[in-house]
Amino acid sequence: MTSRTVTLLDVARAAGVSKSTVSDALQGSGRVAEATRERVRAVAEELGYRPNSAARRLRRSSTGAIGLHLPQTATRLDYYMNLAFGAVARAQEEGLDVVLLAPAGVAGGASGRVASRVDGLLVIDPEVGDSAVPGLLDAGVPVVTGERYLGPAAAPSGAVICDNAASLTALLDHVTERGARHPAVLAPAGTSAWATALRATAASWGQEHGVAVALRTVPFAATPQEAEETTLALLRTDPAVDAVICAPDGAAPGVLRAAATAGRTVGTVSVRTAGGATSGRTIGSTTSGHTAGGATSGRTIGGATSGHTAGSTTPGRTGEAGTHPRTPLLVASCVDGTATRSAEPPVTAVDLRPAAYGRACAELLCDILAGRTAPDTVRRHAWALETRASTTPPC
Repeated sequence: MTSRTVTLLDVARAAGVSKSTVSDALQGSGRVAEATRERVRAVAEELGYRPNSAARRLRRSSTGAIGLHLPQTATRLDYYMNLAFGAVARAQEEGLDVVLLAPAGVAGGASGRVASRVDGLLVIDPEVGDSAVPGLLDAGVPVVTGERYLGPAAAPSGAVICDNAASLTALLDHVTERGARHPAVLAPAGTSAWATALRATAASWGQEHGVAVALRTVPFAATPQEAEETTLALLRTDPAVDAVICAPDGAAPGVLRAAATAGRTVGTVSVRTAGGATSGRTIGSTTSGHTAGGATSGRTIGGATSGHTAGSTTPGRTGEAGTHPRTPLLVASCVDGTATRSAEPPVTAVDLRPAAYGRACAELLCDILAGRTAPDTVRRHAWALETRASTTPPC
């Protein structure tokens, strides 16, 4: 019998004692006679039994720490840093430390060494192309993923997911209600659930609405410069584009720079009315918000909107509606953050609430470790649509 097949039950049968007696004897706990303890140890050694250290750590929570694995691009993205802070805050409430796992430290079959240092793992935005992920999912400790893993591997103990298709749909609906007729999406490359959902949604939304959505793929963590270059090329080859939704965190300012270079005013899209007059179109009664500094802003939770608008129509600039290079451009982002809030103008974006998301992931792992929640639990995380001046008309 090999060490891989020998179990506590095998040792118990060979030694003529109960499974619990074997466990106590090998761990040096419980009320076990010394002679029995020695016999159990001798039988275990003879059979080649090796204790399941991962399971033992789970029962005892002996390390007092959980591991956090982030995408390799995470170090320069505000989203993941805020997520990490949220996870740390929740873990500390449970008396657990958080060990940030360097990508190089968990690749190449090193997951066993990782598992020896933690009681559980958080794996955020796992990509099919990340060689470390399968090993982490099979490391022998509970694993909670932030978003689903789409590759072949052991199923995680739990997951916290966002409805990414719904958030992009909300953005596309929003810019369309604002007057856009030819939107574009700068979708992220990669094999994460988030990236995959955004690319699929851009295509399916266009088919459903009979709208040609110009889809361009950019790096998962595209820089503002990369977004600027892609947008400039897009506007030159497809000047009818009147709205650009940029997916990667922090890249939207590059879209704004491209709009300025192309001579496109960012804001209300001018459209022809039935009588031939040019006017700016707003969302009507479905926009929430207030005016601040002359811009209408609003917040939509999970895609539902409430409130009122400061105005229903804004005059367009005569003669420019049919001239593509001068047609105003709506700009929005799939990820909110400092870059979108501080841009000029501020950019409409989906607030994924990363700190709360990190807390939710850590909370699910803590609940599983403590036995408060059964494994295979999936929880959902809410997002909010923040409408700002980049898609709203001036007052």
